Amino acid sequence: MQIVWKPYRRAVELLQALLLTSLPFLRINGQSAFRFDISELNLYFFGTVIRIGEFYLILAVTLFLLLFISTVTVILGRVWCGWLCPQTVLLDLAGNLASLSGKKHSKLWEKIILLPLSALVSMTMIWYFVPPAEAMSQLFTSPLVAGFFLVLWVLVYLELAFLGRNFCTTICPYAMMQNALFDKDTLVIEYDKSRDSTCMKCNDCVRICPVGIDIKEGLSNRCIACAECIDACWIKSSRRNLPPFPNYKGRIIRTKSFWLGGITALSALVLVLLIAMRPPLEFTLSRVQEPLPAGLNRYAYTIYNNSSNTLELELETPDGITLIGEHTIAVKPFEVVRSRVLLRSEVKHDRITVTLKGNGISVSKEAGFL
Repeated sequence: MQIVWKPYRRAVELLQALLLTSLPFLRINGQSAFRFDISELNLYFFGTVIRIGEFYLILAVTLFLLLFISTVTVILGRVWCGWLCPQTVLLDLAGNLASLSGKKHSKLWEKIILLPLSALVSMTMIWYFVPPAEAMSQLFTSPLVAGFFLVLWVLVYLELAFLGRNFCTTICPYAMMQNALFDKDTLVIEYDKSRDSTCMKCNDCVRICPVGIDIKEGLSNRCIACAECIDACWIKSSRRNLPPFPNYKGRIIRTKSFWLGGITALSALVLVLLIAMRPPLEFTLSRVQEPLPAGLNRYAYTIYNNSSNTLELELETPDGITLIGEHTIAVKPFEVVRSRVLLRSEVKHDRITVTLKGNGISVSKEAGFL
């Protein structure tokens, strides 16, 4: 039985649009589920936080994403381009809404509809860096946020309204990378040349193609595998009890699928373990170079809370060393606390030890003492 792909594709597109737009509003452990905080250089990642200083975690995330993208591309071809790419989703949505006005002014209506859609996309992009409530409140009060929004709005609109599908076939880096990842079993849309003599040559497949290729001429690296040509052909071929002449072709279940999928799953497991094995708290201590009376030193410390709990901590020093400053520190989930304290001693020391204790945690750091 031939599948009509368009309803499934539209459902996937709407689900993707809903997911990407609503994800900034999802909060886990009191923080955004997925957001990059520019001021702190922190990546909030589904209940945890990855700091820019944790380079090994950033490498692990990057490796997983590269393996995942490569695996999906090798097995499913251009499924991202035709089914999930935000550009495809937005242009399809605008085109569908514009078609309600009839064919005569559909192009004009499509450009008009893209204006609010581009604004929503631009605002959503900001939400991935600034929490939505904060971004909305600053949109009319902060020149920086308002400026970013307007610039993004203009750029996104110009790209969608005037470059459109040409972006996919000319300058999209992912489309170029796909050519190196495909093999003979990758899922593609191919015209069945063995049945060419029975094809009606109605060219509906050409007219419906969003990137303007003729699937009858053979495989093209411009094809985004959206299946529009399959559905268009099926309308005519089904009347003759024939399957559509272009159709999906490839082998999803094969040896390469298993070992690529296994490597990707292993990289995901390693990433999860690396995050889970992080210490709940990190503590750094360094002496501040400044002239002070003999026996008195100033120290700067930083506390990183890697847990989803508020930590009540106490700074302790050895006997004979007096700590001048705040002894008790409360660190909120995933918060970073930076401060300074003075240490005084009547006895000469080469090095001193400061211990941070609380919530069953004890971390000691050494630093020089003059």
